[in-house]
Amino acid sequence: MQSTNFLHLTFELIIGFFALLVITKILGKTQINQLTPFDFISALVLGELVGNAIYDREIGLHYVLYAIVLWALLIGTIETITQKQKKTRSLLEGKPSIVIRKGKLDYEAMKKNKLDLNQLQHLLRDRDVFSLQDVHYAILEANGTVNVLKTSEASTPTNKQWMTESPPQPELPLALILDGEWIEDNIMETSVSKEQILQHIYSRNIPEINRILYAEWNGSFPLFIQTYDS
Repeated sequence: MQSTNFLHLTFELIIGFFALLVITKILGKTQINQLTPFDFISALVLGELVGNAIYDREIGLHYVLYAIVLWALLIGTIETITQKQKKTRSLLEGKPSIVIRKGKLDYEAMKKNKLDLNQLQHLLRDRDVFSLQDVHYAILEANGTVNVLKTSEASTPTNKQWMTESPPQPELPLALILDGEWIEDNIMETSVSKEQILQHIYSRNIPEINRILYAEWNGSFPLFIQTYDS
């Protein structure tokens, strides 16, 4: 009887292992790398379901597979919705927030994201930044990490910068058009208007913005533009 139990447990563990392996491959690498708080909690719930199903003899293998497949379908559905409907991305995936802007702390953004100074300093140290004075821009990502654009004084100088006595402060690259639609929040961060952007786009022989997959502002024209055709 005991050998039967071990055989049954071994069989369920092997099936559950390969089922999770297949689901991980289907969801892709970005699902793992861009783990949001919601993804983390759902993964814990899935692990609990699978664990209970494997070690509870009253719950068969079909329940294990059902839990794994249903979880994968839900995550896959969310991914499909966010890919096709840009407006749902901020709600379902979250959106990045600028918490340090041109060397100044954005208190309202920190308050909105429930981020205090001690937490911010800890996140900055994870990026090898130990002084707020070294930060030109800091962006709190949807997965809770912080990415930093250092000041010109704190950045490692390039060969071009060695030729100048006082290199200019770096500009924060901003996506102005994504999936053929304006990114209004980012446009407000720049010093240019939609009219100027459109004039530049038309000069590049692009008749409509819905032809543009991605357009990025880096402080001056020309924009970096990638169209669907290219």
